[in-house]
Amino acid sequence: MGDGPSSVVVEHLLHNDPDPEDHLAYLTRTPDGKILKSSTIYIRNAKGKVTAILSINFDISALLMIESSIGALTRTEAPAAQAERITVLNVNDLLDGLIDESVALTGKPVALMNKDDKIKAIQFLNQHGAFLITKSGDKIAKYFGISKYTLYSYIDSKQEEKHHEQD
Repeated sequence: MGDGPSSVVVEHLLHNDPDPEDHLAYLTRTPDGKILKSSTIYIRNAKGKVTAILSINFDISALLMIESSIGALTRTEAPAAQAERITVLNVNDLLDGLIDESVALTGKPVALMNKDDKIKAIQFLNQHGAFLITKSGDKIAKYFGISKYTLYSYIDSKQEEKHHEQD
C-alpha cells in the first residue's frame, strides 16, 4: 500500500502507450525479498483513455515455501538434473542468478530467512565466486537486509569453523 508503481506501470508511462493491456498474475519481488503475485488493471473513461491504474499485490512468500515443502513430500521421482548452465554475458545478470540460486538453496524467500539461512545463502555465494564481482558485497548486503560488516562476519564465521575442524 502506498508504494511506487511496478515495472509494468513504469514501462507504460515511459512508452506513453495510449492503449495499454492489463497484466494479470505476474510475479514481482520487493526490495526486502518478498515475492508478490501482482495484477495491474488500467481504468478507462468513456472515451477509452486511461484515467487510473489499479494494482493488486498479494504476498505469496509463505505460500511458495509451503509449495516447496509439499512438493518434496509428494514427488515420486528425484528432481531432474539441474538444467545446463546458461552462459551469461553480463556480470550483473550473473550475480543476480547466483543470488537467486542461493535463495533457492534455503527454500525460503529472504523476508522469511533467519540468520542461519542467510549464512547458508551467503556461503553459497562465497563458494561460487560472487564476491569476485566488483561491488557485489554492497548489492548482496542490501538484498539480504544486512550490513556489510554482518555480511563479512557471516563469511568469516564459517571459514573459522573450517580452520578449527582441520586443526
